[in-house]
Amino acid sequence: MLSAIHGGIRCGIAVVALWTAAAPMAAQTMPDTLALQRALAIPTASQLAAHIRFLADDFLEGRAPGSRGAEIAARYIRAQFEEAGLRPGAPDGTFFQRIQLVGLTSSPSLVVGVARRTMALQYLDDFVAWPHGPDTAVITDGELVFVGYGIEASEWTWDDFKLQPLTGKVLLMLVNDPGLEDPSVFNGREMTYYGRWAYKLEQAARVGAVGAILIHTDESATYPWTVVRNSWSGEQLRIESETAQTLRFGAWVTEQTARQIAQLAGIDYNLMMRRAGRRDFRSIPMNAHVIVDIASRVRRFESVNVIGRIETNDEGVEQAVVLTAHYDHRGIGQPVGEDSIYNGAQDNASGVAALLATATALAAAGPPPSRSIYFAATTAEESGLLGAEALVRTPPVSLAQIAAVVNIDRANLSGGTRDMVMLGAEKSSLRNLAAEVARAGGLRLAPDPNPESGRFYRSDHFPFARAGVPVLSLVAGRDFIDQPPDWGRAQYNDYMSNRYHQPSDEYRPDFNYDGLLQQVMAMTRLAWSLAETREFPAWNEDSEFRAAAERLRNR
Repeated sequence: MLSAIHGGIRCGIAVVALWTAAAPMAAQTMPDTLALQRALAIPTASQLAAHIRFLADDFLEGRAPGSRGAEIAARYIRAQFEEAGLRPGAPDGTFFQRIQLVGLTSSPSLVVGVARRTMALQYLDDFVAWPHGPDTAVITDGELVFVGYGIEASEWTWDDFKLQPLTGKVLLMLVNDPGLEDPSVFNGREMTYYGRWAYKLEQAARVGAVGAILIHTDESATYPWTVVRNSWSGEQLRIESETAQTLRFGAWVTEQTARQIAQLAGIDYNLMMRRAGRRDFRSIPMNAHVIVDIASRVRRFESVNVIGRIETNDEGVEQAVVLTAHYDHRGIGQPVGEDSIYNGAQDNASGVAALLATATALAAAGPPPSRSIYFAATTAEESGLLGAEALVRTPPVSLAQIAAVVNIDRANLSGGTRDMVMLGAEKSSLRNLAAEVARAGGLRLAPDPNPESGRFYRSDHFPFARAGVPVLSLVAGRDFIDQPPDWGRAQYNDYMSNRYHQPSDEYRPDFNYDGLLQQVMAMTRLAWSLAETREFPAWNEDSEFRAAAERLRNR
């Protein structure tokens, strides 16, 4: 049953944010317009539940890109856009932005030779590995070198490589960044992009390595080994590309496996870890040789981003606001018990439900605002934000004309909160608007409750941020109404341990939609407020994305 929160959201503090030309995005307050009031009155819990129930049904088989279930999901989303009255929003004038993908389903083996002994690692138990390019067979070997966190970051006065020759080597490296252990460096426990596995692979390729092996711990990765195993053992996707690279493969190993390699090599593993957290760290040869053999079945196929739009009536205006949520999940994978369908109810049928509800609400609001509003349900997010990357490469309007992107991923299905989290708010002038939107829903804007997870760098808003477009991403708060103080964190930990990227992320009749309705109201207010102005948000002076934004505006 919905609590009184829902009514409070609809009829509570009627405030939206405006800003002036003299001080872009500086928050002021005014009553909700009649159009916005109409929009806020439309979303319901039953509407959201119906979307999630359908998208997370076993019939859709986990919505893996290129699958029958994903095609059904895409057609369902298109039908909902059409029913709401949206116009086609893809660059070719349809609802579908078509993306050419390469899928690789691999059978890897990994052998480590050390101290005249051979370690044949057990797939899934000790390691996972995949080809880094679209090759049917990868057979390669190289000397194993520990490169600490594998980071080269001049702004943090940090260089784990120090010009040492690493061409042809296999790099063993830690995930996360040194701030996880030492709060005086980087952003402390708040992960930077340098801590993400994606950066590690990029950097390994830049220094000429043939392979990169990441050491997993629950703390450094912020999720258990089961997530690594489930995420990297199925079909791995790439955007069809001709880009040449030296990196032949990527892999994860358990910490226990890394310890065993170090022990056989006569290296003190704990001392090696302590050295990795120092600025004067230098790479450590592991006195080991890695041999990798990966046979892959290659599949080339097409997937789609589903894009609709509310078009402004202002003649000659090509500016836009973009809302995103990914509709893909992991498909059919490694069985857990008798279940092998990775339904992705919270990740991210819930976000798509919010996107559809927001689209329906705004389409019924009244006269179109000063900017167009695009709604993009993206594909292949779970494979490395590929759908969003394709959208950035070929946007429906020039990136320089996109005022902001608002994303939602793994929405709140646990109940109403007193706080609201919008990742990225602290990085740009959008913070003023975010705070006003939260207050309009009777909430307070709160910081990321799990900054060590690097979640800002893990969803579809991030490719836009890297290109210079200011972004926000809505995630669940932690201060739940009528619950003890630590209840929200316990719910988060339970989800990450027992349902994230597992078949158990299924539709449940006990989902509580109060929190998701709060997020829909916030998304609606954000989109309308951003579309009602001609001012552009700006990254903060110290933001890592400001230089990209300046290049974008200049271009």
